[in-house]
Amino acid sequence: MTIFCRGIRGATTCDENTREAILEATRDLLQRIIAANGVRPEDIASAIFSTTPDLTAEFPAVAARELGWLDTALLCTHEMAVPGSLPRCIRVLIHWNTTRRANEIVHVYIRGAHTLRPDRSMTHALTGSSEQWTGGG
Repeated sequence: MTIFCRGIRGATTCDENTREAILEATRDLLQRIIAANGVRPEDIASAIFSTTPDLTAEFPAVAARELGWLDTALLCTHEMAVPGSLPRCIRVLIHWNTTRRANEIVHVYIRGAHTLRPDRSMTHALTGSSEQWTGGG
């Protein structure tokens, strides 16, 4: 079996610029990515988190550490401040060592961030909610 480093993308929004809101939103996003793809912490090479400039109360990577990503290289940065862009948005790019093909990866966009990729959105089957995520490839 050949192992490839694949990217998993995801995004979410939070209601306010507080430590608690940022960590809760990031944990929720990561848990959904883990569940949708069967990700194990030991298979994650690295993850890059970004926030819009209006989120400054905490590093989203703290949520990953709380989920046990202790030996994973993590980086936080800010997105460009593009006029009219989605506010209070947290994005992640996970570099995942896997045998899956690129079109088998599930990219997760939830809460207000489902508008970032409406071309690939569908109802989230794991929770039965009307929140949005993207499916494969």
